[in-house]
Amino acid sequence: MAADGTATTTRPVKIIAGADDFGTPLKDALVSHLRSRNIEVEDLGTSSYYSAGAEVGRLVSSSSSSSAVDVRGLVACGTGAGVSIFANKFPGVFAATCLTPADAINARSINNSNVLAVSGKSTTPESAIEIVETWLKTPFKSPCPANDNKPWPEEIQSFLDNSLKEMPEIGKTGTVQDTCAVCCLVKNRELNPIDIIPGGSMKILRESPTSAFVRFKAGSVEPAHHHTFGHDLVVIEGKKSVWNLTKEERYDLTVGDYLFTPAGDVHRVKYYEDTEFFIKWDGHWDMFFDEDLETAKNAIEKELAK
Repeated sequence: MAADGTATTTRPVKIIAGADDFGTPLKDALVSHLRSRNIEVEDLGTSSYYSAGAEVGRLVSSSSSSSAVDVRGLVACGTGAGVSIFANKFPGVFAATCLTPADAINARSINNSNVLAVSGKSTTPESAIEIVETWLKTPFKSPCPANDNKPWPEEIQSFLDNSLKEMPEIGKTGTVQDTCAVCCLVKNRELNPIDIIPGGSMKILRESPTSAFVRFKAGSVEPAHHHTFGHDLVVIEGKKSVWNLTKEERYDLTVGDYLFTPAGDVHRVKYYEDTEFFIKWDGHWDMFFDEDLETAKNAIEKELAK
């Protein structure tokens, strides 16, 4: 158990949290509680249950088990099931929906759960706090309700030890070829730099209607601009925000999210990670800037600081 009595790991814990609309009130209560316990929390906010689960799962999956910080996840939706399904699509993520402290003990003891999923519709903040505290305090292989709260037999402990090596390998692609034709196309296609926007590259796939794959490096900014055409896009990987200045609306997009921007609408974009998306429009490529890059960066900094 750690010095503060909240966790068994010798490493400090960092929690990455996300939720959909149904789970956000419960997630917010748990984030507040964890921060009051001086536990570091990265709150990704609110999105669809599949985007929230996937984003938390991806970040936990990409964290190193040998790092100085034990990175875990907290996800919430109406039932807790949806967010756990999508968090578990990433290798090394063991998300469990826990409705009781007993569920949390079992998930940690047997599955070494590193992502806790909770139900915004079925669980009160008080119960959820007890669940998350139990989840944090319970060590892997500890006595649990599934074993009548008795120590595991030696052969089961040996099995569980081996599972730590075998479970994270499930889901890794290794040398297996991706069978998705679109994904293979993206991986094998060379994109050309977008000279007018630093950090961007694009490859036109077809004309009329026109479609392209576009990539931007983390930290890149598209200054406010507009087109003579409307365009549809779907995020393939990464994370971005789009400010539609004409409509005075902001859209936070991650993997799988879709956005349509009408013709003539002025919009600026910020890329938080290396991001790739598929975009389609009807017409010839054009881009008319409404501000310079420095003005855009300053405006985004002010917006994100609110």
